[in-house]
Amino acid sequence: MPEKPTKVNKKIENMQEKVKPSSSSTKWVIIYSSKLRYFLKMRRFFTQPKKPTKKQALPCEFDHPTTNKDDINDELLIEPKAEEEEEVVMEVEKDDGDRAEGVVLQTAVKELLFGKWEEKQSAVKKIKCLASESVKMRKCLAELGVIPPLVSMVDSDVVSRRLLAVQALTHLADGTFTNKALILEAGILTKLPTNIEEIDEQFSHDFSLLLLSISSLLNSQFPFNQSTLFSFLLKVLQSKITSENSKEACLGTLHNLSTMLENSGPLISNRVVDILLSLLSSSREIILEQALATLGNLVVTLMGKKALEDSAMMPESLIEILTWDNMPKCQELSAYILMILAHQSSKQRDKMAKSGIVHTLLELALLGSPLAQKRALKLLQWFKDERQVRVGPHSGPQTRFVTQGSPMSEGETSEGKRLMKKMVQQSLHKNMEVITRRANATGETYKLKSLVISSSSKSLPY
Repeated sequence: MPEKPTKVNKKIENMQEKVKPSSSSTKWVIIYSSKLRYFLKMRRFFTQPKKPTKKQALPCEFDHPTTNKDDINDELLIEPKAEEEEEVVMEVEKDDGDRAEGVVLQTAVKELLFGKWEEKQSAVKKIKCLASESVKMRKCLAELGVIPPLVSMVDSDVVSRRLLAVQALTHLADGTFTNKALILEAGILTKLPTNIEEIDEQFSHDFSLLLLSISSLLNSQFPFNQSTLFSFLLKVLQSKITSENSKEACLGTLHNLSTMLENSGPLISNRVVDILLSLLSSSREIILEQALATLGNLVVTLMGKKALEDSAMMPESLIEILTWDNMPKCQELSAYILMILAHQSSKQRDKMAKSGIVHTLLELALLGSPLAQKRALKLLQWFKDERQVRVGPHSGPQTRFVTQGSPMSEGETSEGKRLMKKMVQQSLHKNMEVITRRANATGETYKLKSLVISSSSKSLPY
């Protein structure tokens, strides 16, 4: 029981003394009695024992069928509190994880900037793992200044170190324009190997992937060393020991670079057209598509068109691709390049016609994809129009009109008229013979059809 308040007890005692029957005034008795009742209620409130607030588990419905609903509602409050506690625990664990990740990040950056070579190599591994998590982490790493030391590590004498550096830079460049610009500004193009034959194949592949990643920045107005980059890419494509995956990455980089018309001149001067045409003999479809797409970007320029026209492999290599029914994308790209070469060039159309392109285009117009069919029909229309132009002036008697010289005599005029009449009669007789021959052939066909209809199948020898 709680202790009684002393002030309330004193007030009650005073009030009781004042409301005794000896009191002379009835008015004051009423007032003091009401006050006495108020203070008695206050004393009962303070002296009343508290109810227990301990919560019990929710009883089973089958064990206690007469459970109070208010008690059930009170017990249901336990589950939300448990969920809140779980959320708090998860937030605490997340904060602990972020704190641990921050410690790892701080340690890795410190070791990379100020540690020894062994510590730097270990730090690059940590940075590579951190950079593969999210774009936000990559931007944070770039802001902490890890890109310049990684770029300087690319030309290290130890193969494992430079390989780790290139892989880490590839992860850092993924999805961030700023990081790609920082990698270029740090001088990654100055670290390109000059001798492709001496470097490791894995390093060549990873370096090609890094260049492919930053090539989206290279095809903008960002300045870069063209000669060094083009030389490396073309050496990789020409190397016989380079894997197909490395060539695929280099072709992707070349395709991105060829989208800028400013890069067409340096690429063509480095004989990129011949190298791309030599890659058309590859068995991988992705390499063929990238090579044809790059040629399609170069052929729209005057230098690129002339380089293709002067090549000894044209147009036979492209016409052969039109027959590859299992590679519709390659057929479409090949037809596109042939359209550009044949447009307003009778010399190229003659060259294509001699190579048997008309028969191939007819097959493509019937069996190719919708885009390939459209391009094949356009090319066929050009060949048809050119044949009509050639045959048109020779389809009839040719006359010579004399505009200058001495006037013709009456004998020469009559002789010319006689020759003209003779030529017209010969032409009429020849046309009548053709018409008669066709009519006879039609009659024989009709007789043969009637014979087949009237006769049974057993009477025929086949």
